[in-house]
Amino acid sequence: MDKKLLEILVCPLCKGKLVYRKEAAELICKVDRLAFPIRDDIPVMLLEEARELPADEEVEG
Repeated sequence: MDKKLLEILVCPLCKGKLVYRKEAAELICKVDRLAFPIRDDIPVMLLEEARELPADEEVEG
């Protein structure tokens, strides 16, 4: 994932910072507990495509 792209991307819901989870190919919003998928090196920043993080799932970063 390109570092410059990561710096400018924000959560579409709260406009907060995202955490890159390389092993899962996701961008995580800690505030809203959403995981946005990265497909073919392209972040999919649609709320309909986001996965809700379960309460017991840790979010590092």
